[in-house]
Amino acid sequence: MASTYSYMFFSFFLFLFITSQFSYARYPKGHLDLSASFLPRLRAETQIRGLNLFPKHAINVPAFDDNELLGTSSPSIVEKQFQFHLLGNPGPSVQEFGHYAGYYRLSHTKAARMFYYFFESRTNKNDPVVIWLTGGPGCSSELALFYENGPFNIANNLSLSWNDYGWDKASNIIFVDQPTGTGFSYTTEETDIRHDETGVSNDLYDFLQAFFKEHPQLTKNDFYITGESYAGHYIPALASRVHQGNKKKEGIHINLKGFAIGNGLTQPDVQYKAYTDYALDNKLIEKPDYDSINEMIPDCERAIKVCGTDGVSTCEDAFEVCNNIFQSILQVAGNINYYDIRKTCEGSLCYDFSNMETFLNQKTVRDALGVGDIEFVSCSSVVYDAMTRDWMRNLAVGVPALLEDGIKVLIYAGEEDLICNWLGKSTWYNKLINPVFDQ
Repeated sequence: MASTYSYMFFSFFLFLFITSQFSYARYPKGHLDLSASFLPRLRAETQIRGLNLFPKHAINVPAFDDNELLGTSSPSIVEKQFQFHLLGNPGPSVQEFGHYAGYYRLSHTKAARMFYYFFESRTNKNDPVVIWLTGGPGCSSELALFYENGPFNIANNLSLSWNDYGWDKASNIIFVDQPTGTGFSYTTEETDIRHDETGVSNDLYDFLQAFFKEHPQLTKNDFYITGESYAGHYIPALASRVHQGNKKKEGIHINLKGFAIGNGLTQPDVQYKAYTDYALDNKLIEKPDYDSINEMIPDCERAIKVCGTDGVSTCEDAFEVCNNIFQSILQVAGNINYYDIRKTCEGSLCYDFSNMETFLNQKTVRDALGVGDIEFVSCSSVVYDAMTRDWMRNLAVGVPALLEDGIKVLIYAGEEDLICNWLGKSTWYNKLINPVFDQ
């Protein structure tokens, strides 16, 4: 999915992010049928064309007592070192630096377990600690681990090789499968599924407290929160939660220095209005389509306002209403890859991640990671559906307060991404962030 070129830029962005106070990067068919018969189909397709990836599976809710895996008296974190066989130069051994996998027994849940990977820096153990969150919502962080910025590249024959541009060359990096039900994370109780950023950020904060208790030597390292796509919601929420916890001295002080959002959904009321401008500028639609689709925007704006003041059902309604804008563009644009409009969408995911799924569901790999018989779930439809009530909420509102308290922020976007395009991101950034610096 990601080219060497994009890997280099991810590493470059991380470097800028760590070394600068604030960074921001921007890179400068047939007509639409909006008949009444078409709109119900758009509504159905909303669940198929998600913000990040098509949710292939339901959820990890194993039909067994999870105490069989972790035990009733197990500590909150159960972690083990692992080593995958790598082609070519094997690099340092697992004895020289740590590759860990583990489960965290989530507080405030009945039976939820959060799975994570932790890779010590290949360069210096004093490098910053970075947590990576993949979007979806409901897609696993293994997508980034094996195809973007993790330590490994995976080949068609399922062999692994070192990623020369992995972020573990500049940081001690954590990849987390969250919310519960994603990746190897699981629960035996569907009531443990999260529906909003309060639940998500509290779970991640509790995990970080347990993680730093397990790795006390890292508590003085700088700490950064990073991710992509729907993590544009997760990241500001977690940054605010960590900052609040530090101020209130709730537990271990987490040395939060900043956060980075890549092609993220953060302020939907602004970003959804940018879809038509971006699509027209990139010749995905023509002017008549642009005018027709823009007629949907007032309904979307009204629905989001109601979501901001009311409960669950109104936010789910706003999700349905506003996503008609994006779906309408796709109907005109055809089979484009909405993460890279230069390409066509190949398969239900627009990318083929079957190598990763096959690799992670091998018994030898599961044994190495200590996940037992848990099946890997790349993207969870139940998690996706549960978070629709959170989708249209504005997570940008908390960013200025973090900036004012000295927390660094990097907002970056690739120019070819439609679904979380640079135009929408730059609009909310300029509207919300610039006044902080103007003061």
